[in-house]
Amino acid sequence: MSVDTETVARIAALARIKVSEAELEAMVPELNGILAWVEQLGEVDVTGVEPMTAVIPNTLRLRDDVIDADPLTAGGRRDEVLANAPAAEHGFFGVPKVIE
Repeated sequence: MSVDTETVARIAALARIKVSEAELEAMVPELNGILAWVEQLGEVDVTGVEPMTAVIPNTLRLRDDVIDADPLTAGGRRDEVLANAPAAEHGFFGVPKVIE
Protein backbone atom coordinates (compact mmCIF):
# COMPACT_ATOMS: atom_id res chain seq x y z
CA MET A 1 0.00 0.00 0.00
CA SER A 2 1.22 3.48 -0.73
CA VAL A 3 -0.14 6.94 -0.10
CA ASP A 4 -0.09 10.03 -2.27
CA THR A 5 -0.35 13.74 -1.53
CA GLU A 6 -4.16 13.68 -1.65
CA THR A 7 -4.30 10.87 0.92
CA VAL A 8 -1.92 12.71 3.25
CA ALA A 9 -4.00 15.87 2.89
CA ARG A 10 -7.16 13.92 3.75
CA ILE A 11 -5.50 12.35 6.80
CA ALA A 12 -4.34 15.79 7.95
CA ALA A 13 -7.85 17.19 7.48
CA LEU A 14 -9.42 14.33 9.43
CA ALA A 15 -6.88 14.88 12.22
CA ARG A 16 -7.57 18.63 12.11
CA ILE A 17 -3.88 19.36 11.43
CA LYS A 18 -2.93 22.29 9.24
CA VAL A 19 -0.21 21.16 6.83
CA SER A 20 1.39 23.21 4.07
CA GLU A 21 1.95 21.86 0.55
CA ALA A 22 5.70 21.49 1.22
CA GLU A 23 5.00 19.51 4.38
CA LEU A 24 2.54 17.30 2.49
CA GLU A 25 5.20 16.46 -0.08
CA ALA A 26 7.70 15.64 2.69
CA MET A 27 5.22 13.39 4.52
CA VAL A 28 4.44 11.17 1.51
CA PRO A 29 7.76 9.25 1.52
CA GLU A 30 7.79 9.12 5.33
CA LEU A 31 4.32 7.56 5.52
CA ASN A 32 5.14 5.17 2.66
CA GLY A 33 8.27 4.09 4.55
CA ILE A 34 6.23 3.47 7.71
CA LEU A 35 3.64 1.45 5.78
CA ALA A 36 6.39 -0.60 4.11
CA TRP A 37 7.88 -1.35 7.53
CA VAL A 38 4.48 -2.45 8.86
CA GLU A 39 4.01 -4.72 5.83
CA GLN A 40 7.47 -6.17 6.49
CA LEU A 41 6.45 -6.92 10.09
CA GLY A 42 3.43 -8.79 8.77
CA GLU A 43 5.75 -11.20 6.92
CA VAL A 44 7.48 -12.36 10.12
CA ASP A 45 6.69 -15.98 11.06
CA VAL A 46 5.33 -15.92 14.61
CA THR A 47 3.94 -19.42 14.80
CA GLY A 48 4.51 -20.86 18.25
CA VAL A 49 5.22 -17.46 19.80
CA GLU A 50 2.89 -16.67 22.68
CA PRO A 51 1.45 -13.14 22.77
CA MET A 52 2.79 -11.00 25.58
CA THR A 53 2.19 -7.56 27.03
CA ALA A 54 5.70 -6.99 28.41
CA VAL A 55 9.15 -8.53 28.22
CA ILE A 56 9.23 -9.15 31.96
CA PRO A 57 6.60 -11.03 33.97
CA ASN A 58 4.25 -8.64 35.74
CA THR A 59 1.85 -9.52 38.52
CA LEU A 60 -0.59 -7.23 40.24
CA ARG A 61 -0.09 -6.67 43.93
CA LEU A 62 -3.54 -7.00 45.42
CA ARG A 63 -4.78 -6.20 48.89
CA ASP A 64 -7.69 -7.66 50.79
CA ASP A 65 -10.96 -5.88 50.12
CA VAL A 66 -12.09 -5.09 53.65
CA ILE A 67 -14.34 -2.42 55.09
CA ASP A 68 -12.44 0.15 57.12
CA ALA A 69 -13.66 0.32 60.72
CA ASP A 70 -12.22 3.81 61.32
CA PRO A 71 -15.18 6.25 61.42
CA LEU A 72 -13.09 9.03 59.84
CA THR A 73 -12.25 7.03 56.71
CA ALA A 74 -15.08 4.47 56.56
CA GLY A 75 -17.41 6.63 54.50
CA GLY A 76 -21.00 7.49 55.29
CA ARG A 77 -20.10 11.18 55.54
CA ARG A 78 -21.58 12.41 52.27
CA ASP A 79 -23.40 15.37 53.80
CA GLU A 80 -20.26 16.54 55.62
CA VAL A 81 -18.18 16.28 52.46
CA LEU A 82 -20.77 18.01 50.29
CA ALA A 83 -20.96 20.86 52.82
CA ASN A 84 -17.55 21.93 51.43
CA ALA A 85 -18.68 21.83 47.80
CA PRO A 86 -19.33 25.13 46.01
CA ALA A 87 -22.37 23.51 44.36
CA ALA A 88 -23.99 20.23 45.42
CA GLU A 89 -26.70 18.69 43.27
CA HIS A 90 -28.68 15.55 44.14
CA GLY A 91 -25.99 14.26 46.51
CA PHE A 92 -23.09 14.86 44.10
CA PHE A 93 -20.61 17.65 43.39
CA GLY A 94 -22.08 20.08 40.88
CA VAL A 95 -19.69 21.03 38.09
CA PRO A 96 -20.07 23.45 35.16
CA LYS A 97 -21.02 22.04 31.77
CA VAL A 98 -17.95 21.69 29.56
CA ILE A 99 -19.51 20.21 26.40
CA GLU A 100 -21.27 22.61 24.11
